[in-house]
Amino acid sequence: MVPPEGDLHWPPCCAGFFREGRKTGPNSRAQKKTMKTNTNKNQIKAQSRPEQLSTSTGNRPKINLDLRRANRQMETEKLLSLLRSETPNFFELAEVVGKWVWIQFSDKQSPTVTSVLAELGFHWNNTRQAWQHPCGTIPDERATYDSRKRYGSHFAADRQTA
Repeated sequence: MVPPEGDLHWPPCCAGFFREGRKTGPNSRAQKKTMKTNTNKNQIKAQSRPEQLSTSTGNRPKINLDLRRANRQMETEKLLSLLRSETPNFFELAEVVGKWVWIQFSDKQSPTVTSVLAELGFHWNNTRQAWQHPCGTIPDERATYDSRKRYGSHFAADRQTA
């Protein structure tokens, strides 16, 4: 079937099955032709925007991955003790949910803060918008329930003063 001229919507999903061209041999594939284009000056300017440059890996502080792996195995009380002594600002925000420790911020953190949290063994949970530390208990699958209701939660700093 030949599409009528001017009909831009044909063929629908089966466009890949209809090809023109020839193969040079029985087992060879037709080579794709590439089109040469001129670089637009606006595209070059867009590549050097400051917000794009700031996300490059060259600006991020290095993370000691061996230390991170070891810290992820740390038990809850030992992690809280480390937070209290090394990073008191994080300790003030630390919420214990079951055996895990969560830290939430109201704003986006600097690369330095994220690298410190990562080295301490925390990972970012985009669904809950929180940094989470498993404290040695890594589940087989993702939780679909409200962990605070199921396991209970409290802020570590509240328990220390009580």
